[in-house]
Amino acid sequence: MANRAMVGFRVMRAGPLALLQDAGRFGTRHIGVTQGGPADMHAWAWANQLAGNQWGTPVLEVTLGGLELEAERDLTIAVTGADLTARHQNQPLPLWRRVRIAAGERVSFGAPAAGVRAYLAVSGGFKAEPVLGSVACVVREQLGGFDGHGRKLEEGDQLTLSSAEGFSPHAAEAEAPVPEKPDYSAPLTLDLLPGAQIADFTGKSLFDAFNASWQVDQRADRMGVRLSGPALRCNITSMVSEGISMGAVQVPPDGQPIALLNDRQTIGGYPRLGNLTALSASRLSQCQPGHQVRLRPIGFEAALREHRQFMGNFSFLPSSNNI
Repeated sequence: MANRAMVGFRVMRAGPLALLQDAGRFGTRHIGVTQGGPADMHAWAWANQLAGNQWGTPVLEVTLGGLELEAERDLTIAVTGADLTARHQNQPLPLWRRVRIAAGERVSFGAPAAGVRAYLAVSGGFKAEPVLGSVACVVREQLGGFDGHGRKLEEGDQLTLSSAEGFSPHAAEAEAPVPEKPDYSAPLTLDLLPGAQIADFTGKSLFDAFNASWQVDQRADRMGVRLSGPALRCNITSMVSEGISMGAVQVPPDGQPIALLNDRQTIGGYPRLGNLTALSASRLSQCQPGHQVRLRPIGFEAALREHRQFMGNFSFLPSSNNI
């Protein structure tokens, strides 16, 4: 039983998938344990920033809504990411800004209006025992989360806090800047670093890859997102399995690309077009089935410049191996 003095929320209704996510589990892929962490790093980072937390502080990732929480104490929270018609005491909850919640009040998430995943950060952070150096919840591997065994939230769960009160003065912003609030329903262009086996694809396939419009398939989860469009053909018929990075775009024999995300397998044997940037992988994770996307090649220097600009928004930067 959790120490009541440190309980922040009680789960009144669990919804389909609510998981605890810190920055992710690093240094474990050589033993076959995947990364985990927030599918949308951008929204996760802003939730922590607005709540006054350091980079890496555990946050709730709420997929497709359905979650209802009751505060056990006065709290400062921030909800970013998808518009899951969040409400506070049956009134619309402001997104991308700091909000005070009193003990006994409820926060709920309904049906998705735009995007797929919302992020709820509480000032002081949620608390759980790390497994292999992280509390990131990976259901498939039964690792992390509030219980350490990769279990999604269930009705009646108590969500404990790292500190008894609330708001830290480290967050200067009460609300995220307008340019940092994505329109998840808008047409999307994803930046891809060409590499791996890209030279082994046919010329027509390369033209189609970067000029065709791709549709997000129904087969999309935290492991990866399948894109439907023209079939891409590669001259490689077999290859030795390689390590798979976050955002890698594999092309299986059916020619339909798969962008691999946080809960991906650690090795794979399909040829790859290259790798989505971290921010593009984050945006893709918010796409509902049927969303139209395009791929755009980007150079390493441009991608690094974009990432550094993004990281410059935050008060506490991670160590280099956790970016």
